[in-house]
Amino acid sequence: MVGSNISVRQPEHLRREAAGLARLAAAGGRSAPVNRAQILVDGALAHPSTELMCPDEQGQARLLELDRRLAAIRDEFPFASTDTRMCRLACELLESAWRQRAEAALAKTSDSTGCTCPLCSHLPTPPPRRLEDYDWRKSAGAPLLIKTWPYRRELDSVLSAGWSWTRKMNDSDHDLGLRFRFEDDILVFQEYKRVANSVDIAGLRRKVGRELGHQASTNGVRALVSGLFATHKRIVDEYWLARRTCGSIRLPQANPLDKLTYALLQTFDCLFWHVAPDAELWQEGNLVPLILSRALDDMTDARADAVTGEISNFWLSSMSTHDKAMYAANAIALVKYGCMPESHGVLWNTWLMDTTIVWMALTGRHALWFDGIIDELPPFEDCPLCGIEPNSCIGLLNGGITLRFGPQIRVNALGPQASRLSKRCRVYAPDVWPLFDRELAAFEALHGEWRGDLETTWKILSRTYVAGARACQAGGNGAREVQLDAGAVGAELFHALNEPPTWKEDTALLAYMFGCAHPHFLWNCVGYRRGAVVGDELDG
Repeated sequence: MVGSNISVRQPEHLRREAAGLARLAAAGGRSAPVNRAQILVDGALAHPSTELMCPDEQGQARLLELDRRLAAIRDEFPFASTDTRMCRLACELLESAWRQRAEAALAKTSDSTGCTCPLCSHLPTPPPRRLEDYDWRKSAGAPLLIKTWPYRRELDSVLSAGWSWTRKMNDSDHDLGLRFRFEDDILVFQEYKRVANSVDIAGLRRKVGRELGHQASTNGVRALVSGLFATHKRIVDEYWLARRTCGSIRLPQANPLDKLTYALLQTFDCLFWHVAPDAELWQEGNLVPLILSRALDDMTDARADAVTGEISNFWLSSMSTHDKAMYAANAIALVKYGCMPESHGVLWNTWLMDTTIVWMALTGRHALWFDGIIDELPPFEDCPLCGIEPNSCIGLLNGGITLRFGPQIRVNALGPQASRLSKRCRVYAPDVWPLFDRELAAFEALHGEWRGDLETTWKILSRTYVAGARACQAGGNGAREVQLDAGAVGAELFHALNEPPTWKEDTALLAYMFGCAHPHFLWNCVGYRRGAVVGDELDG
């Protein structure tokens, strides 16, 4: 179904990508990019998948109940047939994947730790971890100082507000006029399980009204379908974890799922949380940021992935080191692409990757700072990560892409606002300033002159990027403090960060500094050392 629906390469995407790369080359004094090296990345959905077990008896019963609810939606809203079919297939895949994990004999997995490609050879040595190193994990990050939803206490966090922020930014580029409606707020489906049995689909149809049937209800109906998916997913997770708790099954740390199954799980999951317009839903340019944002989420959850129950996050133990490095490199290339003005305005979710990396860094939830901080500041001369060229990554699902590496391009002189930011750093942290100034010059080559909010941006960067670089220089000491303070500054300044007119400027710079700038905190999370973590409630 996915293969038959995906709309491959879009000419407008490629034209804008080429225009941005030509502008970047000109900023470096060249008429065309000079490539130092390139790496071919296979399409994630291009490989044959191993066949999964069928859902067990209880899973089949849950799917029959789901069929009844989806049929009610389809009868009242015939235009939602693709969404309901997609929901059914996604839930069956979840059921099968959980049973495969719990009951299948585990195949021996191979790794490519000896890979000598330019990326794998650049991976840092992962630090050892103890069970107490997992206590940073929080489901939603620190509570916001200014509430986003006054009556929904559980949603008042950087994690949840990040969804609202992404929607608002996307809508300002590609206005649909529907993205602020209550019925379109997929976040409410954190609560959906409580009310799933009482949803009156026919009554909602009457309330919408025949005259508004198509215009006003498309996203509302998708919200219903997304809610059913979220409910089913949560129930399936709870079912298998309850079986593990009572001792009837064992959930091994090794993972029987292959790369294609993982990619499909993530694609389906993301499609229900980031509902694109009809005309864009199956465009590969829409799907790629979804799966890379989720892979990024998993990658920075590296130390917790072996002790978490959610099946679609359980991937690092079997995916090869080389594949992890490829995903991380693609994420860096896509964040750089999102920093270029040429990337925006084509699709509704073109801000998704950049906003994702920013709110992840400001939650205090992820390992971006704690695990990304290594025990030395690596040299930036000839660093392949600094030289990854921006890439829209269209082709990552189907045909594959080519990642290109060249010398890092930097402007010769910073713009006025970036110069003031650089001077702040020179006074505050002279030991970090040469690196900070260098990365600002690389960012302005990608983005153009920065015109953001100096005060808010400096408060965030001084307590995140600058503090992280200092911790690297200090042998990794203070990593936990940087992470905790990142959560605190996120809760404090999140709303100031995403206020017009400077919000897009601030977001682009923070995305670059968190996701692309040396010493590459994101990249340092990719290192993974296998080892048993004992005593956990979920995985034993």
